Amino acid sequence: MSVDGWNTVLVLGGTRSGKSEFAESLVTDAPVVRYLATAPEGDPEDTEWATRLAAHRARRPGSWTTEETAAEPRRLADVLASAEPNETLLVDDLGGWVTVLLDPDHQPADDVATITELAEAVRTCSARVVLVSPEVGLSLVPTTPLGRAFTDALGAANRAVADACDAVALVVAGQPVWLKPVATTTVPAAPAPATATAPVVASGADAEPTPEVQLPDVLTHTPPVVPNQEPGNPWAAPTMALPMVATGLVIQPGMELPMPDEYAGPQAVDRLATLDVPGAGLGVLDRVVGFAAATQGTSTPQAWGSVRVLLLHGDHAGGASAGTVAGESARRAAQARAGRGALARLAAESGASLQVVDTPAAAPMEEQPALSPDQVESALRYGWRLAEQAADAGVQLLVLGACGAGTEAAAAAVLAATAGAEPPAVLGRVITDSGEIDDAAWMIRCAAVRDALHRTRRSSRGAKDILAELGGGDVAVATGVLLGATARRVPVLLDGPVGVAAGMVSRDLAGQARHWCLLADHGGHPAVRLAADVLGLTPLLDLRLDLGEGANALVALPLLRSVLALAAALPVHPSLGGDESLGGVEEPGPAPDEPEPDFTEPDFTEPEPDGPGPASTGADEQPASGWRAG
Repeated sequence: MSVDGWNTVLVLGGTRSGKSEFAESLVTDAPVVRYLATAPEGDPEDTEWATRLAAHRARRPGSWTTEETAAEPRRLADVLASAEPNETLLVDDLGGWVTVLLDPDHQPADDVATITELAEAVRTCSARVVLVSPEVGLSLVPTTPLGRAFTDALGAANRAVADACDAVALVVAGQPVWLKPVATTTVPAAPAPATATAPVVASGADAEPTPEVQLPDVLTHTPPVVPNQEPGNPWAAPTMALPMVATGLVIQPGMELPMPDEYAGPQAVDRLATLDVPGAGLGVLDRVVGFAAATQGTSTPQAWGSVRVLLLHGDHAGGASAGTVAGESARRAAQARAGRGALARLAAESGASLQVVDTPAAAPMEEQPALSPDQVESALRYGWRLAEQAADAGVQLLVLGACGAGTEAAAAAVLAATAGAEPPAVLGRVITDSGEIDDAAWMIRCAAVRDALHRTRRSSRGAKDILAELGGGDVAVATGVLLGATARRVPVLLDGPVGVAAGMVSRDLAGQARHWCLLADHGGHPAVRLAADVLGLTPLLDLRLDLGEGANALVALPLLRSVLALAAALPVHPSLGGDESLGGVEEPGPAPDEPEPDFTEPDFTEPEPDGPGPASTGADEQPASGWRAG
């Protein structure tokens, strides 16, 4: 279940409030769910009721099983009492159960005793159970005896079951409010950044690792101080209230996260036509102005000052990593941590901070799930907190990259599961270190994706199920980053298969996330091309760079910044009311008392370096690992 530490949850709500959808979202990460349908079939000629039942059935994944308990009200308690600890049950709903309980066909019946029996079955149930029930006590008292009997019986059932459950949620207009969190659940503290000199060490031979996720502090370049961080600054705008419960952050399908400003983007693009530009304008790069305007909430967006690169490092075992050199991804990650290599150099040139993030390694997806459900939950929350940490530090743009072995195959599997893509069509060619094409390794990767899809053919295609079965740790953390960045209104520059795969998965969790993503270049990668088309992300450039995920975006970043700076600084054309004096300022000459400048050629002798570059942390400094699955 998505609510950690809770075995039984009661979800209350009014008619069409979204209570059933919310309850279903709580069990989406369970491999198999027993759906206990309590409502009677009703009148065969009642087409509206039949339509409601059909809509409920259509939402259930194929891996769920359905049991009808309407024939006998006492059977529901028997099913709960006999459930196994490894099972997950969804009861929908107690209103239908009370309807059958009051049916004359089941009289004489002791309603109070039956309700007490049900509550006791819930209290002692060893399985994980979510129960749905309508909240009718807020309306007027019914005018008929039967209506009053139903209201009274349902109210008594709700009170008894709520008292027996670990948690109770009330859904109002699609928004869940937790009425009864678990008082005895251990609440993990918000992770504090780990330092390179204070690694987490367990004492004793039997010591267990801490379940808390530690954020790595491996910034290899100090970003510039962000000016004007006052309340009026668009980047300091308040964000949504995060969905928090007693156990911490809850990431679930259908989250309502912020959208960019729908008016600022078009206004910024229209404003470009009024500027004093000698030529025809910015061409296709006017899209970056519209994107920045929408995400900053202003028609005159500023160039991103503080940028952070998140390099996700996590390998995929099995055939997904065919053709890669063992240890190569770890070498790339260590190189970036030390401030060396293409990515670190480009980050330093751009004044961007670089954070290397270790994600959990993925098991062979063709043989078993890549991650466990608990690892997926931890990875999603970890990514969200990385985005929050960046937002709290004043970061205005996140760049998402990855350097793990097997990432392309994992992304292809995610695309096949979410967009119906054919794996061979979205798997790029395998290039060896010597620059040769390795078709044998490519075929092994294709076979691994094919076998993984066959193994999971009957599994749910929910977002968390895809991450667990196929995506792996890097895609899961990247998905959390996208969701957290969306919640904090921080735009994300995608670069490579892992980022777009995370974008595909995030659609089912929060469809708003893709509107905060920008794709600078597709790099000629077929998976990126397809995902960009599905997500509606048009690449700004067609450079076909292949410098590694993250590095390609950093090459384009100075150009994007220049476009934003130009759009913000240029005045309005004089013919449209602009200040004529701003368009014809002469270049000042040398001061009268100063000598003419000497234009002799300078000496281009390269100076000796004084020490480590600005992006280096030093040879003896080793950052903390940073990943512990919760």
